[in-house]
Amino acid sequence: MAKVLVVDDALFMRKMLSDILKKDGIEICGEAENGKDAIQKYQESKPDLVTMDIVMPKIDEIDGIGAVKEIIRIDPQAKIIMISAMGQHSLVVEAIQAGAKDFVTKPFQSSRVIEAVKRVLGG
Repeated sequence: MAKVLVVDDALFMRKMLSDILKKDGIEICGEAENGKDAIQKYQESKPDLVTMDIVMPKIDEIDGIGAVKEIIRIDPQAKIIMISAMGQHSLVVEAIQAGAKDFVTKPFQSSRVIEAVKRVLGG
């Protein structure tokens, strides 16, 4: 079973993503509410995949894209899917260039989230 770290500054978004993934048999190995937390929890839990909100408050100068860069620096094989709102195309491009593998746009359909996760995990 794949393990996923869910990162979003909004609790309801973390819950929504976690519920979607759990319904598909995916284990949630942790949640983080900011990029700094995400990096720490990535190192602790070694997830198969991270869902990363693209826009979060900066903590110690680390936002969603900063967290992607740092996680990829720590683990070049890391699999990260960005969660973005409409109109954040340039940020999505920056995140993909930093090493993210895919993105899902809010508001999202459950099927699109699962499709992206399965594609990135190679299943």
